[in-house]
Amino acid sequence: MYIHWIYILCSDWCFLPFKAVEMSENNNKKKKKNSQMIIRINDEERAQFIALCDSLDTSAAREVRRFIREFIEEHNEK
Repeated sequence: MYIHWIYILCSDWCFLPFKAVEMSENNNKKKKKNSQMIIRINDEERAQFIALCDSLDTSAAREVRRFIREFIEEHNEK
């Protein structure tokens, strides 16, 4: 059994840790989302991306994960 720690980025660039759910190896039927990536992006591009995702009834996080998976798959074939 192991514990995941997640860090939340607050407005003053401080990181607030909190303990996520304890997970056992047996409970991992599908891959858990247990890591976080922080990226810097232009405010206008972010707003456009969020609005487009909302209009397509999806989330920004889901689309970024989809991009990462496709990118990995594409470049692992080479």
